[in-house]
Amino acid sequence: MTDEKKIDELQTEDAVTETAAAVEDSVSEKKEAKPAKEKDNAPKQKTYIRSAKGKKRVAQTVPRGRAYVHAGLNNTIVTITDPNGNTLTWASAGHCGFRGPKRATPFAASQIIDRIAVKAEPFGIKELAVYVSGIGNGRDSAIRSLNAKGFNITSINELTPVPHNGCRARRPRRV
Repeated sequence: MTDEKKIDELQTEDAVTETAAAVEDSVSEKKEAKPAKEKDNAPKQKTYIRSAKGKKRVAQTVPRGRAYVHAGLNNTIVTITDPNGNTLTWASAGHCGFRGPKRATPFAASQIIDRIAVKAEPFGIKELAVYVSGIGNGRDSAIRSLNAKGFNITSINELTPVPHNGCRARRPRRV
């Protein structure tokens, strides 16, 4: 019986080593074969955006959007939204580091659009409908900069409120 037990043990050890070798061979073949498949059918890695509280959220791809340009006499603010009006990104001249009267300049508006283009890149926005309000100097520059940054501008709408002889004008200034 001892001989039979030894033979059984040797056979099981041989079977175990054979299966282990077969597993290692199949694993090594899979490792060699995987990179070729990954290059062909590699899904895009999800881009994450950190919110204010540090939570990760997946960046949604929005091919179309809206750009709201508020060009006031003291500042220029640009907001990019999705078609429903949910804000994706925004920037202002004060946010970009301009102070005082420099915030309402055309150069500040172009710098705002530069920052907006970088922030909007993860969302994949290609087409924008532009809504302009205000009478500041940055309005035309902002639209031109949006076009220069590669956004396809589908429409430009004027939202500046115009009074229909509403309030009484203030007295003329005596010099």
